[in-house]
Amino acid sequence: MNVTALKAFCRRLPATRERLLDAPYNILVYSVGDRNYAWFKTSEPERWRFSFRTSAGRFLELTDMPGVKPARYMARHRWVTVVDVAAFPAAYLRELVRWSHAHAAAGLTRRRRTELGLVSVVAGWEASGT
Repeated sequence: MNVTALKAFCRRLPATRERLLDAPYNILVYSVGDRNYAWFKTSEPERWRFSFRTSAGRFLELTDMPGVKPARYMARHRWVTVVDVAAFPAAYLRELVRWSHAHAAAGLTRRRRTELGLVSVVAGWEASGT
């Protein structure tokens, strides 16, 4: 999966909002409601590095993989950064991004989830037990 395909995948997730934060942040953020679930760095030297939130168990697993490291300033919240998206298994990356999206949606109020049409997304995430 390349950067363009991953950006398109993120945009297709329910109720996703994409926004570009200019300098000094230089990130392309994907959020649901007001909760971020992923972003790309858009400036050099880290251009197109992709970060997302993951579970505690997956955080340890992922940070042991080559090309994946704890996200700068966000590692304590279990965010990881994939240095080269093209070198990461596409199906696994989609699964991880879906989890991050559902986790962010679950953090919204019940009323806001209903407004955004995310009830089924959160129900599936809660049923999975993560």
